[in-house]
Amino acid sequence: MATTLFTQNIIACIWDFDKTLIPGYMQAPLFRRYGIDEAQFWNETNKLTEHYRQRGYHLSPEISYLNHLLTYTLAGPMKGLNNKILRECGGEIKFYAGLPEFFERAQAFVREKPEYLKHEISLEHYIVSTGIAEMIRGSAIAGHVDGIWACEFIENPLQPGFLGQKELSLSAEAEIAQIGLVIDNTTKTRAIYEINKGTNKNPAIDVNARMNAEDRRIPFPNMIYVADGPSDVPSFSVVKGGGGRAYAVYNPDEAAEFAQNDRLRQTGRIDHYGPADYTVGSSTTQWLRMHVHQICDRIVADREAAVAQKAAKPPRHLNATPEEEAAKRAAKAPKQASFLE
Repeated sequence: MATTLFTQNIIACIWDFDKTLIPGYMQAPLFRRYGIDEAQFWNETNKLTEHYRQRGYHLSPEISYLNHLLTYTLAGPMKGLNNKILRECGGEIKFYAGLPEFFERAQAFVREKPEYLKHEISLEHYIVSTGIAEMIRGSAIAGHVDGIWACEFIENPLQPGFLGQKELSLSAEAEIAQIGLVIDNTTKTRAIYEINKGTNKNPAIDVNARMNAEDRRIPFPNMIYVADGPSDVPSFSVVKGGGGRAYAVYNPDEAAEFAQNDRLRQTGRIDHYGPADYTVGSSTTQWLRMHVHQICDRIVADREAAVAQKAAKPPRHLNATPEEEAAKRAAKAPKQASFLE
């Protein structure tokens, strides 16, 4: 007998990282550790694409900063950089007010009404970032999320002929040498589809496989995507276009970020925006709580309507009303003769 794959009673909050959960860029602690001028690094990174173009090379802007980190490692300024150090530096990342505690409070939103508990509604948090996965895994937020998509490095890559070796040599001095995974502003949408289809929970499900809407683990109407600006327009569009919510945040100290978010709302890219303040009572907290509740209410209504539609009423004894009994007796009574017959 055919059945649906998932119960679809899960809500997903999907988060960008830099300038969404933290005021700046996550790499700042890494630069401090090695004494690197952060502004100079990003200035060089932003100009790499044009400089390589002039030399006849094509460089994807999305991987330029990852390549430049590898160059800094190979050239010496960041010699010895490895995933362990990246994770340690992640522990120094400072978050916006209210984090990471907000993530636990948000999960409690779906337990605030008896009907939400009855239908076992839950909320999951995911981070989809163009930053570095190991730094996020080492940060204070890591223990509060259900999945992380971000860029990754490979240490000490396998050498030619490794398939024929019975034992692989191990190096005591691990160092990043290759890019293992790239998440850019476009491929973020792939991560969203993996969450949508449940690929992250069941590897047997290919993200490119055709799936009916009712078979997907977290349908788009059950999603809220939170990010900081125009670079997230592809992700905003996927979630909002599928019936989910799109919310942008800005640094309250940056007037330009406020104006940027206002333009996103005017052009229909997002549903709303607010300050990157996740404390109890903030406008962002209130907006997210309200919309989590709206999604919960819709899940409850959909599930109860499905029960009413699919669960047939059991047979029962039929008891006639007094009026019906009187009518039956009258019909059975002998007919009186009429003098007119």
